[in-house]
Amino acid sequence: MVVITFNEEANILRCIQSAAGLVDEVLVVDSHSTDQTVRLAESLGARVLLHAFEGYREQKIWAIQQAKFDRVLVLDADEALSSGMQQQVAHLLLDWTHDGYYFNRLSRLGGRWIRYGAWYPDQKMRLFDRRYYQMRGENPHDRIEPKPGARTRRIAADILHHTNDSFHSRIDNINRFSRIAAEALFAKGVKASLWRLLLKPLIRFLSEYVWQRGFLDGLHGYFIAKTSAQYVFYRESKLWELSRGTPEIP
Repeated sequence: MVVITFNEEANILRCIQSAAGLVDEVLVVDSHSTDQTVRLAESLGARVLLHAFEGYREQKIWAIQQAKFDRVLVLDADEALSSGMQQQVAHLLLDWTHDGYYFNRLSRLGGRWIRYGAWYPDQKMRLFDRRYYQMRGENPHDRIEPKPGARTRRIAADILHHTNDSFHSRIDNINRFSRIAAEALFAKGVKASLWRLLLKPLIRFLSEYVWQRGFLDGLHGYFIAKTSAQYVFYRESKLWELSRGTPEIP
């Protein structure tokens, strides 16, 4: 199993323990945490490597390359295997028939599991042969995908994603991640525009709340769709600043 970390003492034990007995190696690649992440990971027998953070995609690519085995299970530190996924992983490792496996990701916000909108089923490839994968997406949102011709399968089991303990932490995250996303777009040469600033947040809200039925999650669903639209607005606003030579984004 491969996990990248930075100051994840609140999550790392749950993450590693959920895969206990299923994997031959737990590799934690840490970006010089200042809390107890490294000590806690090592206490459970994990092999810990320190590597300066270069970006979410870049860090995960480097970590996967350091694993001892080609078949890898990749989790984020705030993810854990559900009991159903534990059973599926144990079975798949004994009867490996494909090059990569997709699982549903069930996310938690403010003490509630979210089952509609853009947050579920949110299928992610987490178990795969590293010889047949490629990293897609843009920081901070990396995406593991199969190479052309690779055989994949979708499994009806959940990764448990402990993403936000509160509405407050959700707001903090979208402010931080929107800056990273704006910088990634700017580096690619994407140009800010008024139509992006006005339309993209609205489209995101309608997509998540209406078309993907986020309203079925009640207040939590509205909050997620609303803050997703805010995330897009913040990203586009910060891209606008970067495009005009603003030296620093708060």
